[in-house]
Amino acid sequence: MSDSSISLLPVAPGASGTWDWDIAADRLTVDACFAELYDIDSEEAAAGLPTGAFFKAIHPDDRPRMRIAVAGILAGAEFFSKEFRVIAPDRAILWMHARGHAHFDENDAPVRFTGLLVDVTERKRTEERLRVAQSAGGIGTFEYIDGFATAAVSDEFCWLLGLHPAPILPVQTINSVRLGDGDRIIPDPGDAMTGDSIDAEFQIARRDDGRHRWIARRGEIAREGTGYRLIGVIYDITAAKEQEAALRELNDNLESRVEQEVAIRRQAEEALRQAQKMEAIGQLTGGIAHDFNNLLMAITSSLELLRKRASLDENALRLIDNAKQGADRGAALTQRMLAFARRQDLSTEHVDVQTLVTGFRELIERTLGPPWRLELAIPAGLPQVLVDTNQLEMALLNLVVNARDAMPAGGSVCIEACLKQVAHGEMTDLPAGSFVKLAVVDTGHGMDRETLARATEPFFTTKGVGKGTGLGLSMIHGFAKQLGGGFMIESIPQEGTTATLWIPVAQSAATAPAPSTANIPAPIAERKLKIVAVDDDGLILMNTSAMLEDLGHQVFEAHSGQLALDLLRKIPDVDLLITDQAMPNMTGTQLADLATELQSGLPIILASGYGELPEGAQQRMVKLGKPFSQRDLELAIEQAIGSSARSS
Repeated sequence: MSDSSISLLPVAPGASGTWDWDIAADRLTVDACFAELYDIDSEEAAAGLPTGAFFKAIHPDDRPRMRIAVAGILAGAEFFSKEFRVIAPDRAILWMHARGHAHFDENDAPVRFTGLLVDVTERKRTEERLRVAQSAGGIGTFEYIDGFATAAVSDEFCWLLGLHPAPILPVQTINSVRLGDGDRIIPDPGDAMTGDSIDAEFQIARRDDGRHRWIARRGEIAREGTGYRLIGVIYDITAAKEQEAALRELNDNLESRVEQEVAIRRQAEEALRQAQKMEAIGQLTGGIAHDFNNLLMAITSSLELLRKRASLDENALRLIDNAKQGADRGAALTQRMLAFARRQDLSTEHVDVQTLVTGFRELIERTLGPPWRLELAIPAGLPQVLVDTNQLEMALLNLVVNARDAMPAGGSVCIEACLKQVAHGEMTDLPAGSFVKLAVVDTGHGMDRETLARATEPFFTTKGVGKGTGLGLSMIHGFAKQLGGGFMIESIPQEGTTATLWIPVAQSAATAPAPSTANIPAPIAERKLKIVAVDDDGLILMNTSAMLEDLGHQVFEAHSGQLALDLLRKIPDVDLLITDQAMPNMTGTQLADLATELQSGLPIILASGYGELPEGAQQRMVKLGKPFSQRDLELAIEQAIGSSARSS
């Protein structure tokens, strides 16, 4: 036992070594384990060591005490039992328990001193932890010996469980305050022997007031042969558990928020991918439409010139007319494609949505037919929007027809409108600003997610063969985007669809007059004009020249902007320049800038299949959309020459 206090544990059977001290010869013999504990060379230990080696590794603070104890043996004491510290080779502090006894000769003089050295470091550490726990507030201690029905406990232990204070309590009483199934406060023998630790947490109902509390148990198992002893502490962790629950709830909320943000981000990424896909399709569609416009230009102009030939019989003229009608349909198709690509020619003006829809109502109702009912929900006082009236009417009519087709047995179609303010970043597809939401709502069969995702793609349609081009919604989408707004579709299968146009509110109340042929000056006096015609497409250039010559003008052809500039330098007094816009190396607007430097005030006609032109181009020259007829060309010439004459 310790010389300073009564141990709560017997000496644990740890590492141990033996010694034999021949007092007469002053030689110390130790076994291998003792040598290892003292960091003594095993060969030196077997040969014998001076007695000073016994004190070699003892902690300096314990060395005087141990010398006094050994001196007692030399003075005639028979038994020796001391605990002390040694410094291990790795500088760790270990606790040793030395137990020995002296051997005497016939004269009662000590001749030998033998004993056992045991490593009790773990036991000493356990005792130290128990002493700290006993002295700390709010911590109760307990000790339980295998086979007993009771346990030694502290007053704090009893208070934590709401039990009457007592130094010894029945294990059954202690465990009765435990709530639910699972580990007990004092573990069962089988549970306790599964490891070296008895750490656990559990809920209790205090015996005195019934309050539910959380208790933590920490302890260790000291094994003694076939039995064991449990030493441990308990303490209240209710506050920590409540904080843990609050933190768990906070984490759950954060996780939910993160999941929502991830979902929003995925939706935004999907919207961006969809927008990028539609933009790519739009660019491709616009390019195809432009090329088709060039082809149709060659066809329609050739047919028009051929139609003027008097030598053709009636059948030939009829065939030409059929071909011209087909070409016109193709031209209308390309205009829809350009609308989707946001490259159509728009004539915007300030429009009151309620007035437009109300005035358009009769046509919509005739389009729907008797089985379908039209409802309007458009409040008065909505601000005006800046829009192309004809395109908006076409878009509405297209949406109404789609709503009707989604309800083959009849139903209700509602056109509704409201004012909506959009904040920055609020909607992925819309900039910040004020918009009029104009929606067409039906109660038809709706669309599934896959169909809805492709609804605005060009040439995609769910209608039967010959019942739709698949360009209606794509045209509306492009039209709304070109205005600076948007087009959105919401649909639920078997419940219906809502198609919404977001139209920007006009910034000024001033009405911008729509261009009309009434503003075109009267035809100029017939005279032969010198005209430079420019186009990189040989077919269009040839047919444009043919139409101009048929009108009586002198034409100089150029296949590029540079060749046109060369002609302008060589030919004096050119009356007019007609140029294509989309040409390699030099666009039509770039050519126009250089041409006016060579000949100031030169009238210019810009021919293009695209609606949008570079900023300022529309004010400096006359726009002629492709494909154009000979009459369109003639009117554009009169406008260009007339505007030039007025400006001069």
